[in-house]
Amino acid sequence: MSRANRQIRILDIISKHDIDTQEELVTYLKAEGFNVTQATISRDIKEMNIIKTLAADGRHYKYVAHEQKEATTSDKFLNIFKSTVLSIRAAENLVVLRTEPGSAGPASELIDRLKYDEVLGVIAGDNTIFVAVDTIKNTEIIKQRLEDLLDTARLR
Repeated sequence: MSRANRQIRILDIISKHDIDTQEELVTYLKAEGFNVTQATISRDIKEMNIIKTLAADGRHYKYVAHEQKEATTSDKFLNIFKSTVLSIRAAENLVVLRTEPGSAGPASELIDRLKYDEVLGVIAGDNTIFVAVDTIKNTEIIKQRLEDLLDTARLR
């Protein structure tokens, strides 16, 4: 899976769990199918400007995304995706997303950038995105990943 996808999942994981160590983050990512090492996570943490802060219990630390003044390109496309996608449905080996009018193109760019191995291609119209998936079995997996993107807690 791609670096961008991994980094999006890292943000999601640290927003939902009090992650104290890089090894703990590696464990979560491996459980989601990412083949990562502690060194890879270390580079991601540095690149993403993730910092450690005191956890709610006041005794432990946890990773949090440090606010940045300017959103990265990936952040911009994720924000567009989250703010414009209205529904996600699966049929056979297609995932169909409905968006606000005129938003399918920009929203589909995030899917392209994630470079999911199971995705054969993405076609965007004005308010509809078709995602061709390699097998019917993988369609539900891709649908769930896209739904998870809508739920990710972001900076700001």
